[in-house]
Amino acid sequence: MAYRFLHTADIHLDSPLKSLALRDPELSNVIGLATRRAFVRLVDLCLEERVDALVIAGDLYDGDQTSMKTARFLAEQLQRLDQAGIRIFIIRGNHDALSRITAELVMPDSVKVFGGTAETVTIDRGAGHFPVVMHGLSFAKPHAPQSLLRHYALPLPDAVNIGIMHTSLGGSEKHDLYAPCSIADLQQSGFRYWALGHIHKRLIVEDAASVIVMPGIPQGRDINEDGPKSVSLVTIQDDRSIVVEERFTGVAQFERVLVDVSSACDWKDLVTQVSGRLEQVRALVAADHLVARIQLHGSSELSWRIRRDLDLLRTEMETRGSLIGNVWIDKVQTSCVEPSLIGHGAGALAELASLVDTDVLTSKDYQQELVAIAEELRGQLPAELRDFFGGDEASLHDAVGGFARDGLAEVVARLRGGQGE
Repeated sequence: MAYRFLHTADIHLDSPLKSLALRDPELSNVIGLATRRAFVRLVDLCLEERVDALVIAGDLYDGDQTSMKTARFLAEQLQRLDQAGIRIFIIRGNHDALSRITAELVMPDSVKVFGGTAETVTIDRGAGHFPVVMHGLSFAKPHAPQSLLRHYALPLPDAVNIGIMHTSLGGSEKHDLYAPCSIADLQQSGFRYWALGHIHKRLIVEDAASVIVMPGIPQGRDINEDGPKSVSLVTIQDDRSIVVEERFTGVAQFERVLVDVSSACDWKDLVTQVSGRLEQVRALVAADHLVARIQLHGSSELSWRIRRDLDLLRTEMETRGSLIGNVWIDKVQTSCVEPSLIGHGAGALAELASLVDTDVLTSKDYQQELVAIAEELRGQLPAELRDFFGGDEASLHDAVGGFARDGLAEVVARLRGGQGE
């Protein structure tokens, strides 16, 4: 008889979306509730598929979550699984290591929350069926700079050993090192399946001995978590082979919508092209809601007006989004340029733009001054917003360089607009 379980991680239940709330409180509310709705969906999936267990590989919560509303919601959902005879295995990650809910909430007997010391749970499936052993270890503190792999018990012979771990593996873009370990180390551990968490992008690595899965986040929370989101439905078949199926759970899907407006002949045509592209993307998104960041590009005589009236264009797209249905506008951005400023274009503005681009923006003194201003601003931001300028020195320099180029385009576009009015 096969053994089946649902593997998820990084749910960040009721995650506070502070930066999004500053821009659009209504959208923040939609996405904040989406984490709950995605969790309900994965519980529904467990019931529909009649799985044996739900495995949550860390970051069920988002920090020191103390809301009793969250606790009551979670208790209700876990009770649904308990009543169906589905077991739940949970480890704590870096975000929920300090969560008081996990420690104080009275869980059903079917729920196993692994502690800060590695533990094993052997599932006796009766005569004639291979035993399954769950190995788990929670973060005792929010930081785990060293590998945790050596703390896990050795695999039980003749059983299917499943390891549950919250780890950044060897490191990933926008993710600090947490309990780092290599794919090779996991493959050589003797565990048949590794249920991982922490990195919000899906990853599956299979070889003859093991299957290693990072399921990704079941619900995106900002534009950096764009694309469809899902969980993993895992079946260990009678011959101990493993089948991993991706099941989509996202309620709201973030997408970057690129629109080349080079052919737009006037403002009305521009709006028509952008809204048409928005409809195309919406038709491809299966999630209930689409959250779009519109990014305009191309060579256009409308460049100056687009930059001047970007707020009006956003309002127009919000109206169109409402008509399309459940389309939200995160931002509208532009990198459009004047045709006369491309290549070796003629004219005083083209010459000015070229001079600033080649002599000013590349100046070491200018770049140092920009970085100093950015560092000062970052020091005044709340902790959750300090990655706005990047998480390291290289990304800081890239960010301020991008701002400088955008500023140049803004100034030239407005000068061009002044000439044309």
